[in-house]
Amino acid sequence: MKKKQNLWGKLLIAFLIIFFYAPILYMIIFSFNESRSLTAFSGFSLKWYRHMLESKDMMEALYTTFSIAILATLISTVAGTISAIGLSKSKRILREAVEQMNNLPIMNPDIVTAIGLMLLFITFQVEKGYVTMLLAHVAFCIPYVILSVMPKVRSLDPNLADAAMDLGATPLQALWKVIVPQITPGIVSGALIAFTMSVDDFIISYFVTGQGVKNLSIMVYTMSKRVNPSINAVSTLVVVIITLSLLLINLIPLLLENYSEKGRKRRKLFLRTGALLGVAVIAVLAVRGKERLEEKPFQGQVLRIYCPGEYMGENVIPDFEELTGARVITEYFDSNEQMYIKVANGETYDILVPSDYMIERLIQEKLIQKLDREKITNSDLLVKEALYLPYDPENEYSVPYFWGSVGIVYDTGKVTEEELQEKGYNIFLDPKYKSDIYLYDSERDSFMIALKALGYSMNTKEEEQLKEAYQWLERCVSTMDAEIVTDEIIDNMAQARKALGIVYSGDGAYIMSENEEMGYFEPLEGTNLWCDAMVIPKNADNPDLAHEFMNYLCSYEAAYDNSDFVGYTSPNEEVMEELFSEGGTYEGINAYLPRAGYEMDESFHYDEETKKIISNLWSKIKIVASNAGK
Repeated sequence: MKKKQNLWGKLLIAFLIIFFYAPILYMIIFSFNESRSLTAFSGFSLKWYRHMLESKDMMEALYTTFSIAILATLISTVAGTISAIGLSKSKRILREAVEQMNNLPIMNPDIVTAIGLMLLFITFQVEKGYVTMLLAHVAFCIPYVILSVMPKVRSLDPNLADAAMDLGATPLQALWKVIVPQITPGIVSGALIAFTMSVDDFIISYFVTGQGVKNLSIMVYTMSKRVNPSINAVSTLVVVIITLSLLLINLIPLLLENYSEKGRKRRKLFLRTGALLGVAVIAVLAVRGKERLEEKPFQGQVLRIYCPGEYMGENVIPDFEELTGARVITEYFDSNEQMYIKVANGETYDILVPSDYMIERLIQEKLIQKLDREKITNSDLLVKEALYLPYDPENEYSVPYFWGSVGIVYDTGKVTEEELQEKGYNIFLDPKYKSDIYLYDSERDSFMIALKALGYSMNTKEEEQLKEAYQWLERCVSTMDAEIVTDEIIDNMAQARKALGIVYSGDGAYIMSENEEMGYFEPLEGTNLWCDAMVIPKNADNPDLAHEFMNYLCSYEAAYDNSDFVGYTSPNEEVMEELFSEGGTYEGINAYLPRAGYEMDESFHYDEETKKIISNLWSKIKIVASNAGK
């Protein structure tokens, strides 16, 4: 019987090990994948590690993560240990009250703590950035240290310190040489927990940061919005760093036990050599720093950009900084609405990259300023299809960033183009494709396909037409088992997981470049011809540098890097044609070159009342979809 129990116990342990470590092993393997796919291994390559090391943002995020983790661990360990020792000598009422207060942040949901700290910094007008993130990490780490150290302090003989002082020790010596060694296991445990919590934190860091300061959690979150295998590489690097740290923690005590006089002399020699090398490195950096301080047009100035995550070429920012001598701080938003809230509340940026309908709203509410067109000389290089669109008819406020359409990506082995031409968007109601379709989690574009399928304008304000569109979508999610997804559709359709899906043209271009069996179709009923563009907020600190960046991004070199990396259509005519032509990255891929000039295609117009109606109806659709999934 015992043997059987032992066998089941071993099997359970084996299952738990596989359950916890198999995903990590999977991630490490795919960090060496040749292609961008996160699910299909196509060959061994170190390209994503090279990309990670060359990425300024990733290296800065790595530095921020571990520097804050180390500082927060040291500060919180010292503060938490002293607090625990002090509480052990306090009156019972005070001790119990403080212990309850200490438990509150641990039990509190992270989102509540995050909002509380954010409001605290806003109230006292503390500029958010590295310091506020460090303070927040110290604040939530201290309770864990106190919780770890307190049991060890309680287990001590209360007369231990008095006995040490009776033998001639000072209070500080009694603390350092008698008390601390006895509670070291608790201190180490608290420090490890604090370090882990700091490295792991996302929610609190996300709400208290600013000035472009990002830790790895925030970086990975923004990277995961689009397919980026560097996520695997940077995550693997973190696993390696943590593993090495744990090995050092376990090996250092063993090395200290074998510490000898000879070893002490070697250590002194090593430290002296290291100090000399450090001075030499600092001298070299100082010389190089002087070399770099050559006069440049915007030397030392700062440009703050607010744009969607993973929406910029990897060399765009470094090249611009090298060209101008300016420093660029980039922050990322998840949605146009999130961006609007920050801008409407007075958050200061120099450049925004919103979508067309949001630009229209920003113009209406006078939150952005007119551009000095004479400073954007490269605008002559842009295609006419991306200019003079309804949201900004004279391009007085905006410069195109990317443009494209919304269409149907499909598996050519399951769906024919003849079917798509015949049925258009109504193919999403064809029982033949039940449980084999994706809808995109965008209220605007989902209602667009429903309204177009019904023969209406996607900018209709008629409630009856919106109700019909709701019924169309309700039928789609309830009877067709349509799956509502976001950017995971990109990799899923590249692997042909479903027959049909709604995507933006740039994502369709990537899918087709990864899988030649996939196609992209723009229905004859018309589609959303969208444009994301750069604008300058009314309260921008550096509009001159913002104009310089806009002009730079219209140039061939910057536009090519941007479009080639992200996959969305460049407004630069030469870049667009080169990437689409023979030998280009998106050679012959129709999704990269959206349909232009078709009378049934439209651009979204912003209307507050219609938006509220659509938002409410889309919330109901998602409820229907979740119930249908059950």
